[in-house]
Amino acid sequence: MMKKVIGIFVSFALVPLFFSCKGEKSAEEKCINAAQGVIERTIGKLENVSFKTIPTTEEGLDRFEIEATGGLLSIGGSSPSAICYAMDRYLREACGSMICWSGSKLDIPEIWPDWDEEAVSPYELRYFLNVCTFGYTTPYWGWERWSKEIDWMALHGVNMPLASVAAEAIAKRVWLKLGLEADEIDSFFTGAAHLPWHRMGNLNRFDGPLDDNWHNSQIELQHKILDRMRELGMEPVAPAFAGFIPPALMKKHPEIQARQLTWGGFPLEDNACVLSPDSPWFTKIGKLFVREWEKEFGKAKYWLSDSFNEMKLPVEEGDDEGKHKLLAEYGKAIYNSISAGDSDAIWVTQGWTFGYQHDFWDPESLKAMLSGVPDDKMIIIDLGNDYPKWVWHTEQTWKVQEGFHGKKWIFSYVPNFGGKVLPTGDLDMYATASAEALASEYSKNLVGFGSAPEGLENNEIVYELLADMGWTRESIDIDRWLESYCRARYGFCDNQMREAWKLLHKSVYSSLYSYPRFTWQTVTHDRRRVSRHGIDDDFGKAVKIFLSLSDKCDSPLYFNDAVEFSALYLAELADRHYEKALKLGRTEKGREELGKTVAILSDVDRLLASHPLHRLDRWISDARGEEGSALEKDRRESNAKRLITTWGGWQEDYAARFWSGLIRDYYIPRLEIHFSEKAGMLDEWEEEWINTPYHSNTKPFDSPLEVAKELIANEK
Repeated sequence: MMKKVIGIFVSFALVPLFFSCKGEKSAEEKCINAAQGVIERTIGKLENVSFKTIPTTEEGLDRFEIEATGGLLSIGGSSPSAICYAMDRYLREACGSMICWSGSKLDIPEIWPDWDEEAVSPYELRYFLNVCTFGYTTPYWGWERWSKEIDWMALHGVNMPLASVAAEAIAKRVWLKLGLEADEIDSFFTGAAHLPWHRMGNLNRFDGPLDDNWHNSQIELQHKILDRMRELGMEPVAPAFAGFIPPALMKKHPEIQARQLTWGGFPLEDNACVLSPDSPWFTKIGKLFVREWEKEFGKAKYWLSDSFNEMKLPVEEGDDEGKHKLLAEYGKAIYNSISAGDSDAIWVTQGWTFGYQHDFWDPESLKAMLSGVPDDKMIIIDLGNDYPKWVWHTEQTWKVQEGFHGKKWIFSYVPNFGGKVLPTGDLDMYATASAEALASEYSKNLVGFGSAPEGLENNEIVYELLADMGWTRESIDIDRWLESYCRARYGFCDNQMREAWKLLHKSVYSSLYSYPRFTWQTVTHDRRRVSRHGIDDDFGKAVKIFLSLSDKCDSPLYFNDAVEFSALYLAELADRHYEKALKLGRTEKGREELGKTVAILSDVDRLLASHPLHRLDRWISDARGEEGSALEKDRRESNAKRLITTWGGWQEDYAARFWSGLIRDYYIPRLEIHFSEKAGMLDEWEEEWINTPYHSNTKPFDSPLEVAKELIANEK
């Protein structure tokens, strides 16, 4: 089919009372122009397409309309994100096209296929991102990459993104106003890649400091991010004060009462101190944070503050009365510190810790924390609805906490820890669990749906499915949905493709593990965080069928998946050899098995060099950036490499990226050192690698798919 790119025309509907692009005609034009901007940037200018604004429902919920007839396509939506999602949906369902992180498959027909569809999102808010995403994926992004991500959000219906860039620049202004010196403040901050854990009160100082060049660049970037989000009708979630203070402030003001926290195996001097809830400094500092942020970036509605992430409060065992009193004081202190800065503000908090530490956060304890906060001034993001089933073995948190005791809440998932690449995700659960929540007695306060991955650019199928779940009250028939997914991603879905995806669904996409890693990525078995994945014999069968279809498909997304699936299959074969090597130890046969492991992984590294995402050179290029001295670039690079390798504290190999360059130049040498007489010097080698500027020497195969077929056919 021919692709035509000429011009878009717009139309304006009469706008009744309930309408998110409300106001005069200029507001409607802004709504249309914003959506059109996304579409032109991602697809190009299209012929015979009209866009229009339509009203929300009486409840204020977004909706869209798609009508294609006689070769003319009309897209209507009640907000820019509704229009963008509708366009993306039509392209997927009617035209067999897909826009995703790893690229696009755009089959734009000369004549638009007939189509008639309308839908209402059952959620006022469609949330996206995780505090940790700003470490595991985005810390070194510039505006070009952020612009693409915000467009991706709009096409996937997001209207409530987390926006925590430049939080430290605002914090520095606050600490300066309170009398601290610049060097005391800068040394309080971690390196950029570790900032999420600084923001959540887990970590100070580590791999820092930051300087004004960094702060100024982040202020400039955040303005662009917020301008684009607001242009698209999104409500960004701003970072608020959570009670964590620099030690220098306590030295300057000895009267300050603060509690020492512990986290992650770090020494106390790297852990945070949190203000006592009865401290007058809580409201004083919180007010300054909000005022300084709004002075720089304008008014915000939602403010994120997490004071207890993966940490227990210092309360006596069995003293429930004291525990509940302290929690009530903290809840009231955090809310008051935000509302003092902006009386219209709504406190948003991540509900991760309420499930992760479910023994501590029983219903009475959470009720206590919420007791001093007005119901209409708080939203709880029930962050990880996937983990009760697969990891915690509990009821989902929203059930245990009875719909969060009258507070508004968002149903969300954490499909990924640390940006790990290995395929994982329970598609059946993702296609049904939110529908159960909507049908429950607790749905009256359920205002949103979202996903909060710790790392992006992986497992794209999961996020395509979750985008659709944000626009339905019902469960999705996953088998039918998979057929549509394959047609959009690859251009066809014949019996062989169905069989391949049936096996992928049965194996890697019917499981969800916190730590999907290979043993060769951790050198020895990690006893603290046990590695598990679903790459089994069924996955191997799926890969072989998938590769056999290469002559039928010229989609770039097929190529990307074929490279990734093949590399994963071969990496699992390497892991089997490596497990034998570990059992045999430093013997001749053990080293023989190690040699087989290294040979396979060397080929895997070259295969992944042809993938658009899974490459170390991209990560390092982003970290080094264009600005700053050579020394600043080297420091950013070392911080970026540390996060995905040794991390710090107990977190070594947590991120475990399956990337070209990282396999050849980090994982393979570690295995060889472990099996050598220099095994005792492995930590020193890791540190040297982190601090030595990286230069990629991996040479991709000329014909990666043909090589993949040959390697798998000759597997041993």
